[in-house]
Amino acid sequence: MSEENNQQASSESPIFRLQKLYVKDLSFENPNAPAIFLEKQEPKVEVNLGLKNKKLENDHWEVTLSITATVTNANGGNTLFIAEVEHCGVFVLKNIPEEHMNMVLAVDSPTMMLPFTRQIISQVAVDGGFIPFLIEPVNFMALFQNAKKKKDAEAAN
Repeated sequence: MSEENNQQASSESPIFRLQKLYVKDLSFENPNAPAIFLEKQEPKVEVNLGLKNKKLENDHWEVTLSITATVTNANGGNTLFIAEVEHCGVFVLKNIPEEHMNMVLAVDSPTMMLPFTRQIISQVAVDGGFIPFLIEPVNFMALFQNAKKKKDAEAAN
């Protein structure tokens, strides 16, 4: 009898599993090459991050992490490079309580994906003739909490 209860409990346990990572869109622009390589470079970096998710079928979700990195020469303002990536993951989310679903999609999933996304952007910068470009780690929990506070404040007004 206890084996039956254990089996039932394990079949109802929450499941959070990464099934697949893939690049949906990748762009690298090096508009001022080769002249930019002859300039003294002091980079100025602007990074924009976006996050989307959508339910696929059954218990599968697609999470898309979009990053645009624009690197200009602080001395002259010329663009060194622009790298854009839409990096996606398909996740299996099963038996996760509804109240935790937003956090899993907005915090846990992109936290799992970010090291791979950083590697893609770093490698494309190297392939474009630059030193490796590493995006700073992102605290998705802090972003999630700030967005929730903002949403709650707007709802209160």
